[in-house]
Amino acid sequence: MTSSFDPEPMARRIARALAGARRLCFITGAGLSAESGLPTYRGVGGLYNDVATDEGLPIEDLLSGAMFARDPALTWKYIARIERACRGATFNAAHAMIAALEAHFDVVVITQNVDGFHRAAGSTRVIELHGDLHRLYCTGCDRRVIVTDYAGLELPPRCPACAGIVRPDVVLFGEMLPAAAIAAQDVEHARGFDALFAVGTTAGFPYISGPVLDAVRRGVPAIEINPDRTVLSASVTHRLPAGAVVALAAITDALGLPRP
Repeated sequence: MTSSFDPEPMARRIARALAGARRLCFITGAGLSAESGLPTYRGVGGLYNDVATDEGLPIEDLLSGAMFARDPALTWKYIARIERACRGATFNAAHAMIAALEAHFDVVVITQNVDGFHRAAGSTRVIELHGDLHRLYCTGCDRRVIVTDYAGLELPPRCPACAGIVRPDVVLFGEMLPAAAIAAQDVEHARGFDALFAVGTTAGFPYISGPVLDAVRRGVPAIEINPDRTVLSASVTHRLPAGAVVALAAITDALGLPRP
């Protein structure tokens, strides 16, 4: 993609494909929140691109469920570094435009992101497949709290009720996805959508790519918004190779809707 790329022609095609649509699904990944300045673990702007951790271990090992069980302080060291790198960031215009579409469509957001930005932007139906860094729970008594940030937390945090180890309510590497989130996703896909958007996700997991590819097979418009090609790129009905803010602004304009 070059800086001269014009998203408007494809945005108009997408707007025509949405004529008469009611239910929309937005499946979102790290590329969406990257436009808020959030780093990823790997990839463009990643915190650990070709950089050894202090322990010389891959970041995926340090941020794994197995490591947390073995050495929670070590896993918390890197969870806290990532949270600190993201602290002060907030939702961007793309999150806001997705939320604003609720005034015109029945919108369901299924996100891999753990930053909570969709809810902060105003989306009301959000399925967080990987959890939210701001929700903490005790591994001993399941006491739950919501925090704005991790400033002032002892590492690893201890539960004031039972002194158990506290952890973020997120999926660490090697852990199963939360059953409630998977069940909610299955219910929404079973109801069906009139169009699906894959925004800023590499769609590398079958639970992300599968529903999109299934929609294509059933003749449902599937729109990919991503400056990079992914496993979905050759199959989707519409592909807009741009960042989320630029792409969603063009689609919003093509639909004749006001930008938030």
